[in-house]
Amino acid sequence: MSRALPKYHKRRVAMIGGAAAVVLSGAVIAGSALAGETSKSGGQNATTKAASPGTVNCPAVAPSLPAVPASAKAEVDRNLALLNTQISEADKRLVDTVGQGGPNFVQNAILGPLKDKRVATINRIATAIGRTAAKPQGLDALAPCTLNSVGGGAATTPSAAASTSPTAPAQTGGNTGNAGSTTAAGTISCPDVASKLPAIPASAKAEVDRNLTLLNTQISEANTRLANTVGQGGPNFVQNAILGPLKDKRVSTIDRIAISIGRTAAKPQGLNSLAACTLTK
Repeated sequence: MSRALPKYHKRRVAMIGGAAAVVLSGAVIAGSALAGETSKSGGQNATTKAASPGTVNCPAVAPSLPAVPASAKAEVDRNLALLNTQISEADKRLVDTVGQGGPNFVQNAILGPLKDKRVATINRIATAIGRTAAKPQGLDALAPCTLNSVGGGAATTPSAAASTSPTAPAQTGGNTGNAGSTTAAGTISCPDVASKLPAIPASAKAEVDRNLTLLNTQISEANTRLANTVGQGGPNFVQNAILGPLKDKRVSTIDRIAISIGRTAAKPQGLNSLAACTLTK
């Protein structure tokens, strides 16, 4: 036979049952909260992806420079380093502004201003050289840069191929190379100068030999640049960015050869007709 519980026992049972309910409810709420946080976090991680904007690709300037006078070397090196800094800053801005603006945002906000900076910097390089030697011409053709989109056949910056000037560091652009290109670059052919020279006075021989070697170096650098820029620019890119600047360099070098001979013998004439080079496929 069941016995009725005293009143204080009833109260105690009720209190225990209530506490258990509170504990149980708290566990359910806590579990729900944790489950909600995990789901929200998991959803964010699943949908947040780091967009890859590509990289800025700029022609290297150092390989296109003539011999840099000692008096201009520090200024030229400083501005070549600045060109690298400008590319790094543009790449950073590219990453920081992913998804901003319209279809022309990158051109108007990044590539356009970068070109303007490069024009000014390249002009300072040419001016520094021109104070004590022939001022290099046509370097502004190296100012415009392009965007290498991820997954595309990115063209290589000439600097990435480690074609360096003996006077300055190469320029970098963080690009992947021309491995995917199937277009043959061809080679640059230039008229021989040494065979067209008259007898060289002994007093001029060292200077003439040095400049003849420089002519070979210029051709080698131009061929490297040709290989490293396959697919860049329009139909006139090779003429404007490689053959034109190469001709200007050769004119200056050939003039130095003629002048050095002319100090103690008859100065050779018409050698500038040997300055122009052609592209052989």
